Amino acid sequence: MCAYTGTGNVLKVQKLLSICAEHDEKEASHQGVAVLGIAQVAMGEELGKQMALRTFDHLLQYGEPPVRRAVPLALGLLYVGHPMVTVMDTLSKLSHDQDSDVAMAAIFSLGLIGAGTNNSRAAKLLRNLATYYAKEAAHLSIVRIAQGLLHMGKGTLSLVPYHSHGIMHRVAMAGLLTVMYTALDLKNSKSTSLKYKTKQNKKTKKNTTSSSKT
Repeated sequence: MCAYTGTGNVLKVQKLLSICAEHDEKEASHQGVAVLGIAQVAMGEELGKQMALRTFDHLLQYGEPPVRRAVPLALGLLYVGHPMVTVMDTLSKLSHDQDSDVAMAAIFSLGLIGAGTNNSRAAKLLRNLATYYAKEAAHLSIVRIAQGLLHMGKGTLSLVPYHSHGIMHRVAMAGLLTVMYTALDLKNSKSTSLKYKTKQNKKTKKNTTSSSKT
């Protein structure tokens, strides 16, 4: 898949869409990879981005759970460092989804599309999400990561893996893709689970202390 990154290869996108359309009763994690693959192939040209955006709308409505969970990440990869209002609105809506995996992926992608831009709209959305998920340790840790991405370098840094003249920076792209494929399983990722367990341990210790005093 990496060989086709940014090429806009239509045949490869069609093949990936056919994988997304499969109805497998078992847990089909490969479908999530296929969704990210569509964003990978299409991210090199503006027309490809627009077509992929429409495709992701359909996948959100009719796709299987593994497909829906990967769509927010694909949107984040497709528009990394470019906080488009329509994409932001979609991710904001998905950040309140009943599926916690979809919600966490959407929160993380809000940070990606606004990475290094200090975008005021994205900052407001993330502040609201921090209040909304104040009692959800796993979600809150993703919100904090997204806020860090948004304000990184105070607006002097960027995650866009392309030079100003449109040539791909391969090392930057490799680093970005590594994070994106890891984010397919945000719930069990090392950073999220570590923070969640730390907070849970603190709560347990507090409860133990209060019960012993009683």
